[in-house]
This record gives sequence, C-alpha cells and structure tokens, in this order.
Amino acid sequence: MSGFGDALVYLNDPLNWTRRGGILELLGEHLVISAVAVLAALVLAVPVAIALATSGRGSGVVVVVSNVSRAVPTLALLTLFAVSPIGFGNRATTIALAVFAFPPILTNTFVGFRGVDADVREAARGMGLSRRQVIARVELPLAMPLVMTGLRTAAVQVVATAGLAALVGGGGLGRIVNLGFGQQDYGQIIAGALLIATLALLTELALVLLSRVVTPGAGRPSLPRLRRRTVAGIPEPTASGVPL
Repeated sequence: MSGFGDALVYLNDPLNWTRRGGILELLGEHLVISAVAVLAALVLAVPVAIALATSGRGSGVVVVVSNVSRAVPTLALLTLFAVSPIGFGNRATTIALAVFAFPPILTNTFVGFRGVDADVREAARGMGLSRRQVIARVELPLAMPLVMTGLRTAAVQVVATAGLAALVGGGGLGRIVNLGFGQQDYGQIIAGALLIATLALLTELALVLLSRVVTPGAGRPSLPRLRRRTVAGIPEPTASGVPL
C-alpha cells in the first residue's frame, strides 16, 4: 500500500482520534501553542508599529527588526532555548513562534498606519477628536486591511511551523510526524503533514472571513462617520473637505 493509502487508513481509524495522545488532543495543543504565540506577537507588535508610524519616524527601525527577526530560524531559537532557563517544551516553542510572528504583524501594521492620508488625520483633529480617538476611530479602520493581512500571514506561518514543538518535547500535531519518523511509518508521517497543512488552510480561510467582517465596507477601507457639527451656523467640513 502507498504512503497516502496508509495515511488514509491512519486518519480513518477512530481510535487514532479519540485515544489519549490522539489526534484530537494533539490538535488542541497545536491550536493553543499557535494562538498564544500569535496573540503575544499581536499585543507587542501593534502598539510598537502604531507608535513608530504616528511619530513620523521609524521606517529604518521596522526594516531592521523585520529583517533580523526573519533571518533567525525558529529551529535555531529552539536550540538556543534548550540550553537556557527556558528549556524544552511548549513554552519554548510558543516564545520562538511569537518571535517568528512578530515581523509580519509589525511591518504590515506600520505600513497601514503610515498610509493613512495626513489630510484625513487633520480633518479628524479639526472636528475635536483626541489623539486616541483619531487612532481608534479613523486610522485603525483605514489601516485594518493591512493589519489583518499581517495577522493572517503570521497566523498561517505559526500554525504551519508549530509542528516543531515535537522536536523539543512539546505537543501538537508535529508529534504524529515525529513518531512516524521514529517508527519509519511513512503513512503516519504523511497523515501528520496533511493534518498540519489542512489546519493552516483552515486558519487562512477563517482569518479571510474575519478580515471581511472587521474591514469597513466589506474589505474597502472607509473613514468612520463623524458626528455632524456646525460652527456659527456653518457646517464643518468632512475629511474630504466637502461640508456636511
């Protein structure tokens, strides 16, 4: 029987899904590792990107951080962590994957906020919005398509790479592949690879749908509606310069 045939046999066995340490349990571990890594990268990268973009400087910093971070392989980080207090296991993998997810989120968020028209910002400030309100109600919605692109790229990369956790004593779907190599079971190796690839594709699909939901105008960025106000009976201009 071919390797793909063996993989289908492995995947069609209910015991491989429900037993202790089976596919469902490993899938849960894989999702937790990936979600925590992406969330950590998102929490760190977005504020830094916004601060750099709104300050008018920082392009060089973003380029350097992005290039340096991408140049360090995740497996190399796991090797370094193994001889550090971080050690082996899921924690080391999560930290390494968070470092891996940081550059695309940082770069795309920075580019998205830098791409907001300065006239739009000035119009929003002229209508009395505070700096925080301008970021939350004007700049973030306009930058959201690129922010979501960075998040989607990072999440798919992390899900596809989280299988490395098995190499350092961690969990996740990579254990299926690792056990397959140890037993010279090519069907199990292919089954594990198919599961990881399918999960990455589903992650991509889910985030594409989420992007459509959170992006103004169903994927087309638009300026949020600002409250109409008048000064001395004259309508205040909108962001486009046309009076309301």
